[in-house]
Amino acid sequence: MLRSYFTIAWRTLAQSKVYSLINVTGLSIGLAAAMLILLYTKDEVSYDQFHANNPNIYRITSKFLSPTGMQTGVAGNTGFLQGPKFAAGVPEIRAAVRFLGTQSDIKKGNEIKSEEVFHADTAFFSIFSFPFVSGNPQTALREPKSVVISEEMALKHFGQKDVLGKSMLMKDSYDKDARFEPYTVTGVARKSPQNSSIKFEILVPFLTKNSEMERSMNWFNTFLNTFVLLDRGSNVALVEKKMNLVYNADAREAMKEAAEKYGDNNKTEYTLQPFTDMHLSTDLPANNGLTGHNSPQLSYILTGIALFILLIACINFVNLTVARSLKRAKEIGVRKVVGGGRMQLVAQFLGESFLLCLAAFIFGLILVQLVLPTFNELANKALALSYLFDIKLILGYLALFLTTGLLAGFYPAIILSGYNPVKTLYNRIQLSGKNYMQTSLVVLQFTIASFLIIGTLTINSQFNYLINKDLGYSDDNLLTVNKSNLTREQAHLLRQELQKDPNVLAVAPKNGGRWNTRARVNGDTEIGFTYETIDPEFLPIIKVPVLKGRNFSASFPADSSTAVLVNEAFVKEARWKDPIGQVVDFWYDNNKKYTVLGVVKDYHYAELSEKIGPQLFTMKARNSYGRFFVKIKPGTESGSLQHVANTFRRLFPLDPYTYKFLDDENRKRYESEEKWRQIMLFGTVLTIFISCIGLFGLATLSAERRTKEIGVRKVMGASIASIARLLTANFLKLVCISFIFAFPLAYYSVDKWLQNYPYRISVNALIFLEAGLLAIIVAFVTVSFQSIRAALMNPVKSLRSE
Repeated sequence: MLRSYFTIAWRTLAQSKVYSLINVTGLSIGLAAAMLILLYTKDEVSYDQFHANNPNIYRITSKFLSPTGMQTGVAGNTGFLQGPKFAAGVPEIRAAVRFLGTQSDIKKGNEIKSEEVFHADTAFFSIFSFPFVSGNPQTALREPKSVVISEEMALKHFGQKDVLGKSMLMKDSYDKDARFEPYTVTGVARKSPQNSSIKFEILVPFLTKNSEMERSMNWFNTFLNTFVLLDRGSNVALVEKKMNLVYNADAREAMKEAAEKYGDNNKTEYTLQPFTDMHLSTDLPANNGLTGHNSPQLSYILTGIALFILLIACINFVNLTVARSLKRAKEIGVRKVVGGGRMQLVAQFLGESFLLCLAAFIFGLILVQLVLPTFNELANKALALSYLFDIKLILGYLALFLTTGLLAGFYPAIILSGYNPVKTLYNRIQLSGKNYMQTSLVVLQFTIASFLIIGTLTINSQFNYLINKDLGYSDDNLLTVNKSNLTREQAHLLRQELQKDPNVLAVAPKNGGRWNTRARVNGDTEIGFTYETIDPEFLPIIKVPVLKGRNFSASFPADSSTAVLVNEAFVKEARWKDPIGQVVDFWYDNNKKYTVLGVVKDYHYAELSEKIGPQLFTMKARNSYGRFFVKIKPGTESGSLQHVANTFRRLFPLDPYTYKFLDDENRKRYESEEKWRQIMLFGTVLTIFISCIGLFGLATLSAERRTKEIGVRKVMGASIASIARLLTANFLKLVCISFIFAFPLAYYSVDKWLQNYPYRISVNALIFLEAGLLAIIVAFVTVSFQSIRAALMNPVKSLRSE
């Protein structure tokens, strides 16, 4: 019997090649989307799970409390002291490891490059499971000048993997006066797994001076990650309590000093975060040298899109199967007359459904392999098809296959197996009623499609707004070059040498990275702000005006010792009506006080996802620069870049040279928004495409139901255009009805999403109008083909059977 079912199913599908192709195509796309999301989800939830010591690995985190006990913030960073102190004072902590990433200069021959180098305590490989190609992981970090490198770094630096005992020339990144020293390779590790928060190419021992460990104020320096390994079965809450007892006892004097010197009466409580929770954490993400942190929101959206696509593909199957049911009515009648039971017919139709799903599943796998590189680029992953052969994923795909087969085939099987055999044999079977099920499914399809169209248009508009918004300063033809610890004398010499080329219009130094600090205004009011170290040329080079007062000037030596500039946001925060001459008190820096010299116009010094905050500019001689800006003439990029590179290498032969164009740097800030836009665009295109197939199926159903009506209308003189309009109007009504559900949902969703941006577009009616018109046009084009085809039918053929 099973063989008979299979033979009939195969013949039926082979006779309806177009129908089968449409169904297989839709299901293949839906299943491929679902498989990609399963791959993605598997990778997300498996992050950091490969370490043998899980689940006993934790990261030390901090909870900050006000003097009244109210929580004011959390942080995943610690300092020098937390790891060693807690490991010594809490018996349940078997080992502790501090982990810090820095940029260090590495010399190979005459070439110097800046590479990311990680520092870790000796117990690093006792806690974490990173396999070695060569060397002993237990002893690899014991010697001060030892280094563990990855296979890729071994090939890159030495040209081979067998490098145990060889030397690399590196600078100590903590010492600004450091020279290149040889580090001995004591281990070669395999490439860090893709789903690892810790990825390293170069790893050296974490060295701490005794003076740093004895300075109790280092409890408050938070700049690295500290991980601990607990005894199996430890009570985490009890361990946290013991950690805080150690902290309160050891840091008592430091807390008193902080309260007296800085007026800081806030409290800190230390907690433990499971190592495997970092990757998807929103409050305490993997950062500061850790990689791969992702928002769970992206997983939710990708899963939603995949489910939408798969759902629509199943809806298509239902619509197309029911649309063809009239052609199979006689087959059903004959089988019932000769004794076929309803359950046998249900089994037959479900068999056809599973056969189609099997074909779709195979094509879906092929499709996954084809689009995986693009998907990896969008999702910032390195997934491989080999991931599919995980036993859990195989079970997941099997469940997906069975669920899809049942969802796609159950309803048509119940409907078709219930036909009256007498009516089917006399061609009197009709799909009675208004087909609420089919029309509801089409409304659902276009509700989803319209929702995604609105989302895509909104994300596209917001992205264009971000990349085109005036930042308040000029980034055209502006080159930035990093140079750590750049002194005033070096900056002056560098400017002189660079401006010997007439294509270099201006040069200005600035601090590297972003500095943040606090100071007092109006007596005792504290303000937090971004702290910039510049010289008089910086504001002119980026074309930011001084609105009140004046800019720094080399003609006034006191500008570098007693004066500061502030931006408009600082003035607003300080509530100054007349900012010129106001005093900013750095009470914690030997009670240094600075006078406001001028007010700088606000500009977007950070990403547009962050509001412009208070900003203070200084020329304090004690502060060093970290990079410089070079303004060049348009169209002279090649020659100017060569001149800048040659000058830099001549003046600073032991420093690595890297440059960036500031406008490129600004555009790269919005790469995540660009990926969102592409993901939504692909999801929307797929949804619309599969929805059109479903609409085509319903158009086929409608044409079959109204064949004789169309024949009568044509005999009575109806034109082809009027008949096509009659058939098309019904479907356009369904699309318009879908807007009733889609628009409120879309408005709520995009409005919530836009709240993440302080600078954003407004949700306006034009986006909804564009989405509605697009949905109507797509539906009209899809239905018109079938409607015109039905209208062109010969009425004699349609009425002959009456």
